[in-house]
Order: sequence, then structure tokens, then C-alpha cells
Amino acid sequence: MFANAIEKVARFTRPLHTIMRTYQSKQVIPGSATLFFVNKEGYAVTCKHVIEMLAQAERINLNYRQFTEEKNQLQLSGAKDDEQVTQLAARFHIHEATVIQMLNTFVDCVDYMSGFTWHLHPTLDLAILKFNDFNKVHYQECATFIKDAHQIRQGNFLCRLGFPFPEFSNFIYHEDRDDIEWTNARPVSPRFPIEGMVTRFLADPNGLYGIELSTPGLRGQSGGPLFNSDGLVCGMQFSTKHLHLGFDMVNTDIMINNVVQKVSDYSFLHLGQCIHADAIKTFLRQHGVKYYEE
Repeated sequence: MFANAIEKVARFTRPLHTIMRTYQSKQVIPGSATLFFVNKEGYAVTCKHVIEMLAQAERINLNYRQFTEEKNQLQLSGAKDDEQVTQLAARFHIHEATVIQMLNTFVDCVDYMSGFTWHLHPTLDLAILKFNDFNKVHYQECATFIKDAHQIRQGNFLCRLGFPFPEFSNFIYHEDRDDIEWTNARPVSPRFPIEGMVTRFLADPNGLYGIELSTPGLRGQSGGPLFNSDGLVCGMQFSTKHLHLGFDMVNTDIMINNVVQKVSDYSFLHLGQCIHADAIKTFLRQHGVKYYEE
């Protein structure tokens, strides 16, 4: 049903890869998010929380660099008391599970950029991202939004595309200098589609802004397009709602491998939430960003 549409949408949908580590761990933790391009001028749409993560990374890295510099000065002065280092870490709000380093990279978007700018929606989890001073784009097409929003109806099946389950491994931890970095290995990141039925629509005091689906949006699909079987963009995945169903089993006897065991299970329905195409188009118009519709 969505095979041709997925191929079409994949031409303008791209991953954002993230690596991070915590204070007391040498393990590098990979993560991902999604964005999609709306024109050839380097404008893309993603979630506001994705952009906030990019901004947070700069603060996290700067904080750890400053902590490391002061810790090195402390050690150069002859101080060897772990308590002093612990107090210094506390002053920089660094504890055992604190994320101390975070690196992000855009995959297969443009050949080069001097940086990027953004516009954050004041109320919705929506943002416009602009790649600056590139020479060539690496995406093949641009998103085409659905023109008539009345075609999106309760009961329609729609699909989302994104990059959950990060499988890329082009990163390394350098123990000798206590640092993480990207490597030149190919950043493999398989795209992952997931379909769902339109269950309800989302609204706030300003009116309709979103679409609810019968299946969850997956971690890493945030910022990915929601589209119909023709590949027309109907929205953007931004979160998943968890509804308690009340079908709970608490300390219930269940036969497992011919042995009766006590089992507890709490059932939830996980519903994907997407920003509506009309809300995205309105935001693009407010900032003078060119887009296409059909």
C-alpha cells in the first residue's frame, strides 16, 4: 500500500545522528531523530524538541570542557583528593549519570554548511531548520504537502518514516584523552516506516493542530513526515501518547513452560501524535519559506 510512497518520501527525509556519554561511563550511546526538506533552498522541518537538543549539546560540551580545564588545574596544583574533584563536579552540576558530551551530525543533507539557523513554533513541537552556505544539496526531491486537509479523515491509513533503532557505528571513545568523536566509517541508518489509522484529531484553543494515529511513533522518528499512499505529506510525527487500558493483571497465576508463575501486567495503548500539515504550512508561510502542495 505504501511501497511507492515510501520510496518517494525517502528522497527528502534524512536522519540526524547523535552520540553521547555520561560522566561515569566510557560507553558511547547512539541516538537519532528525523527531518524532511521542503524546498531546494536548504529549509527542512523537524520537531522543536530536536532543535532544543542541538542547542543543549553546545551547553553540555562547553560545561564539560570548563570542568575538565579546572580539574586539570586542580591536579597540576598537586591536589589529589577525590573529594575536591567531587566538589568541583558538583559545582558544574555533574553527577554520575549526567550527560557530559553530546555530538550531532546531519546525514546526507548538504555537501557543506557554515552552520544552521532555526525558527521555533511558540506553542507546537514544530521547528524550521535552515542549512546555511551550502554548495549542493544531497536530497533528491522536496516534500509535497496535501492541499485539501479535508481528505485526512478518521479511519484513513497513513504512514510515517524515520530513523529509529540507531544502528550506525561510526564513532569512537578515546580513552587516552577521555573524548568521543565521529569516525570516517559509513553512517549506516536504515529507514523505518510504520503505518497507523487516523483515530482522532488534536486541537487547542487556537484550533486544530494535530492528528492522532492508532500506532506509536517510534523513538528516532520525531520530525519525520506523515504521508498518504500517494506520498503527499499530511503531517509530522512529534510524540506518542500512552493511554492506560485498565486490563491489568496483578500477581496473577500464569502457566509458563509448564510451571505456574505469578505475573503482573499493566496494559497501555500507545498512540502516535503528529503535527497537522495545515499547521506546518501556516508556520512556513509566516516565515516566508517556500513549500509545495498538491
